[in-house]
Amino acid sequence: MTRDLLSTLVDVFFVAFGVIIGGAIIGCLGAFLVGKAPLEEMKNLASSLKIWAIVAAIGGSFDAITSIERGLFDGLHEDILRTFLMLFTAFCGAQAGTVIILWIVGGEH
Repeated sequence: MTRDLLSTLVDVFFVAFGVIIGGAIIGCLGAFLVGKAPLEEMKNLASSLKIWAIVAAIGGSFDAITSIERGLFDGLHEDILRTFLMLFTAFCGAQAGTVIILWIVGGEH
C-alpha cells in the first residue's frame, strides 16, 4: 500500500467519523434550543447521518461510481480496489462515530 493511499484512507475515515460526531453534537444543541430531547435527537442523528458521512468522505458518489466503471470496463483493477477500500474505510469511520455517540447517550448499537 502506498503512502498516498494510506493517507487518503486515513482522511476518509476521519471525515466520515467527524461528520457523524460533529453533526450529532451540533444537532443536539439545535434540539435543545427548540425544546426536543437532546440525547434522543443525538442518537437519531447519528444513525441518519451515516450515508451522508460516507458520501462526504469519498468526495461524492459519482466519482466512486466512475472509478468502479473505469476499473470494470477499461481493465484498471487498481481503481476498483482503491474505491472499495475508500468505501470500506468510510463505512468504518461512520460506524465508529455512531458507536461513540451511542456510548455517550447510552443507546444500543
